[in-house]
Amino acid sequence: MRVFLTGATGYIGSAICDALRAAGHQAIGLARSEEKAAMLAARGDQPLRGSLADAGTLKDGCRQADAVVHCALSFTPDAGAVDRAAVEAMLDALAGSNKPFIYTSGVWVYGDTGDRMLGEVAPLNPPALVAWRPAVEELVLEAKERGIRSMVFRPGMVFGRKGGFLAGFFRDARTHGAVRVVGNGKNYWSTVHADDFADLYLRALLRPAAGELFVTCGGMPQQVNRFAEAVAEACGIPGKVEHIPLEEARAQMGPIADCLAMTCKAGSTKPARFFGWTVRRPSVFDEIASGSYLESGI
Repeated sequence: MRVFLTGATGYIGSAICDALRAAGHQAIGLARSEEKAAMLAARGDQPLRGSLADAGTLKDGCRQADAVVHCALSFTPDAGAVDRAAVEAMLDALAGSNKPFIYTSGVWVYGDTGDRMLGEVAPLNPPALVAWRPAVEELVLEAKERGIRSMVFRPGMVFGRKGGFLAGFFRDARTHGAVRVVGNGKNYWSTVHADDFADLYLRALLRPAAGELFVTCGGMPQQVNRFAEAVAEACGIPGKVEHIPLEEARAQMGPIADCLAMTCKAGSTKPARFFGWTVRRPSVFDEIASGSYLESGI
C-alpha cells in the first residue's frame, strides 16, 4: 500500500511513517523544503515537494497513493482556512476512488469537559484556537457520500518518542529548573502514546470505516499536576512545579493558553470495536520515569 501523508516529517506523521514501513508499506510524504525532502528520503520514505497551500501538489499526492492521511497543521493565523482548503483539494482528488482518507483532529474540539468523560457523540464547544475544526470534520465525514472511505480521529495529548506535551515539560525542568504549568494544574488531560496512535492509523487504513469518527485516547485521564510532578521527579528536582496564571500565560502564548488550562476528559471503546485496537506502549508515567525523555539531547 502507498500512503500519502501531510505532516510526514512532524511528530505524529513520523510515527505513522515508521509504522507503515515496518508493515511493508510505502509512505509518500509532503515536504515543504529540500531539507525535509532529504529527511524523508534518508529514512526510506518518498518525498513530494510542496505545502498545504499547493492544491495541485496535494491532488497529485492523492492520485499517486492508495490511501491518504492528513496530520499536518499550518501554525499561522489563518490555520483554519489553510486546513479547509487543503482538505477540500484532497477530497476533490479522491472523489469516487473509494480510497481511505483519515483526518487528524483532536479532543480540544470538546472544550472544557469538566467532570464528564466524553465520547464521539458528545456536543462540541471548541475554544477559539480550534473553533474552525468541527466544520472541517463534518466535511470529511460527509465525503463518504462522494465515494471516499473517510474517517476522523480525535486524539488526546500525544506523548512518547521524545516529543509531544511531555517534551516541553522536560525542557522546562532542564533549562528553567522547574516544570511550568498553565493555570493551577488541577485540570485533567486524556493522552495517547504516539506509537499506539500510529498503530491505529495503520489498522484503519487496512480496514477503513467510511464516515466514522473515533476518539483515540489510551488509559484514564490524569491531572496535569501529576504529569508535572512526575517529570520534576524524573529530572532530579522533586516538587519543582511552577504555575503560570492564565492571564499571564495568554499574554505569553496567545490562545493556546486557554486550551492548556482546560480539562479534557475523553475516551471511547469504538477504536477497539472497529479495529481491534488496544494500548500496548508504556503508560504516560512509565514513559516519564524510564522512557525516551531520559535520553540525551531532549
